[in-house]
Amino acid sequence: MSHSSPLHLASGSPRRRELLESVGIPLVVRAAAVDEDAHAGERPDAYLQRIARAKLEAALSVKPSDAAATLVADTIVVCDGAMLGKPRDRDDAIDIVRRLSGRAHEVETRFLIATRENQEPRGASVTTRVFVRALSAAWIERYADTKEGFDKAGSYAVQGIFAFAIERIEGSYTNVVGLPLCEVVRTFDELGMIPRFLEP
Repeated sequence: MSHSSPLHLASGSPRRRELLESVGIPLVVRAAAVDEDAHAGERPDAYLQRIARAKLEAALSVKPSDAAATLVADTIVVCDGAMLGKPRDRDDAIDIVRRLSGRAHEVETRFLIATRENQEPRGASVTTRVFVRALSAAWIERYADTKEGFDKAGSYAVQGIFAFAIERIEGSYTNVVGLPLCEVVRTFDELGMIPRFLEP
């Protein structure tokens, strides 16, 4: 970032870290845990707003003193209006992928950026539509055996083996990976925070 100060990434996601590092943003990673359980009857968009705000409040309490800004994000997978979380076990992973087979679903991310200069955080919500091919029961079971999606919402990794199951994607690909990179970088630019090698 400008002035050589790092970005505080308040996330333990290796995908988010890799995406930000790929565009030259210096990072310090320090995650802050929050209760991510959904409330009864809570809509996906309301859930995202609430969890992103809770993550930011928790992150600011552990923010490194030299960080120029803090970034938090939360990503969910939504199918037929219902949120699909991380699978509990192999059987749950199979059930989730079976539910996604042959249809479209949405991947939604809410991110917030708080800087030292601006008390009110900036951010956005980004939705990507993902179309999955019709998958056989045998394919789904073999995919579950790879355990690739066991730690991921929706029980899959678009940047991994599950790419073979994708028919097409409408919107931000990196949003499906874990962070809508173009939208995040655009927000950094609007805040006057760019990697030093891009400064005049």
